[in-house]
Amino acid sequence: MFTKAIHSNNAPKAIGPYSPAVKLGDFVYLSGQLPVDPETGSIVEGGVQEQAYQVLKNMEALLAEMNLEMRHIVKTTVFMTDLSGFELMNEIYSTYFADPYPARTTVEVKALPKGALVEIEAIVIDTLLYEHQFAQQHEHGDSCSCGDEGCGEEGCGEGCSCGSEEETCTDGTCCG
Repeated sequence: MFTKAIHSNNAPKAIGPYSPAVKLGDFVYLSGQLPVDPETGSIVEGGVQEQAYQVLKNMEALLAEMNLEMRHIVKTTVFMTDLSGFELMNEIYSTYFADPYPARTTVEVKALPKGALVEIEAIVIDTLLYEHQFAQQHEHGDSCSCGDEGCGEEGCGEGCSCGSEEETCTDGTCCG
């Protein structure tokens, strides 16, 4: 099987026959997270804001198990039992995400498990490998070659190399 179930001691356990998150390649699917306190197993006290905060905190805990962050989320679906609390939920939601925000759908539902007011599911892309490769290329200057910015007839710009010895002429300029 190519899928891997993700669990966290810092997030609530599943309340049914499902995984809190499933990873398949670079894709991670977070099951709908409820505002459950992982220590007590109960819905947190309070209204929409307190519940939205706990849901997002639970999502963050699951992502941390894979060394991912909220910035890796590309799509969320927010389920609310009363859309009149939409702005209150948004106030908390906006503190967990930055531009570019994930795509999102928000819907009102009749009821949620355990009497919750908010539940959020997400699709995540694990880009850590690509981020690491990108950082290494820029650290070593491998990404700059003759037509790239920073290279020219005078040679490579500061912090930049031609990419390989074959691209470097005898006078030190980028040849490609």
